[in-house]
Amino acid sequence: MKKLLTIIGGVFISLIIVSGVFAAKLLLINGAGATFPYPIYSKWFYEYAKIDETVNFNYQSIGSGGGIRQISEKTVDFGATDGPMTDEQLQKAGAEIFHLPMVAGAVVLTYNLQEVSNSRSSLRFSPDVVADIFLGKIKKWNDGRIAQDNPGVNLPDKKIVVVHRSDGSGTTFIFVDYLSEISGAWKSKVGKGTSVDWPVGLGGKGNEGVTGLVKQTPGSIGYVELSYAVKNKLPYGDIKNIAGNFITPSLESTTKALDAKVDTMPSDFRVSLVNPSGKDAYPIAGLTWILVYKKQNDKAKGEKIVKFLNWAVTDGQKYAADLLYAPLPNSLITKIQNKISEIQVK
Repeated sequence: MKKLLTIIGGVFISLIIVSGVFAAKLLLINGAGATFPYPIYSKWFYEYAKIDETVNFNYQSIGSGGGIRQISEKTVDFGATDGPMTDEQLQKAGAEIFHLPMVAGAVVLTYNLQEVSNSRSSLRFSPDVVADIFLGKIKKWNDGRIAQDNPGVNLPDKKIVVVHRSDGSGTTFIFVDYLSEISGAWKSKVGKGTSVDWPVGLGGKGNEGVTGLVKQTPGSIGYVELSYAVKNKLPYGDIKNIAGNFITPSLESTTKALDAKVDTMPSDFRVSLVNPSGKDAYPIAGLTWILVYKKQNDKAKGEKIVKFLNWAVTDGQKYAADLLYAPLPNSLITKIQNKISEIQVK
């Protein structure tokens, strides 16, 4: 009996040692930022853990403004944003930060209007109408300009409730970048950035917050990433593009927007995709970037981050379409991999 207890005790101690060794090898990499790519990032982290069991990713979906702030303050190992850092922000960071595109996605106008939900698949919006709704100039759903975009639709005499982001947001950046592009009034009165002073409306935190507010507020209209609208079974509008065509946000029309900018993309990848040329291109689309320092101070983490980034822009792209993100074209992937190779690991 004593011998058996000795054997059991030895096995137990061995298990503790093995567990301790395994735990020691599990490297935690912390990231924070954009809610826009959260669905695809969550999928990537889950799938990548099957490939490399020694690393775990902890990503906080706090908005692009938070991602930029935390990477700048070096409180995370990587940041994430849908609105590129400004020259001033990059300079304040004190060391070179790379913007690495991961996927492209669409920002959609989603609304809660039960009166018309069965009359057509989606409402249509011209650019000037979108701008004036969010400027507070168009106040009712049966306004003549909305009606002109939607002939035959019985629009209700109901107040429009605008919903926008309350936090620093890359989704906001894409949306107001578009508004600044198509509306001189918006550009001069409000402008663009990850956070702006909204003329009207209610604020929600994250894509999740805006989605929730729209769902519970009759007559509301807001902007979210496409997958959030689809997941929550909310309708979303067709937007008239620069060619004069009403375009439904989709994987295909987002890809068209990305394709229109690939050849002219700058070497640092900080580019806007809004209002692109092309008759089938959706006009409110954007890239989402992971932010990493060129010079990595932690060798172990740096090596893991580099391996993950190379996987994300190659094998990881196969998961994008199912989540309604546009995968990166091969010509762009090659350029991104070249940039990843410049990351310096001690």
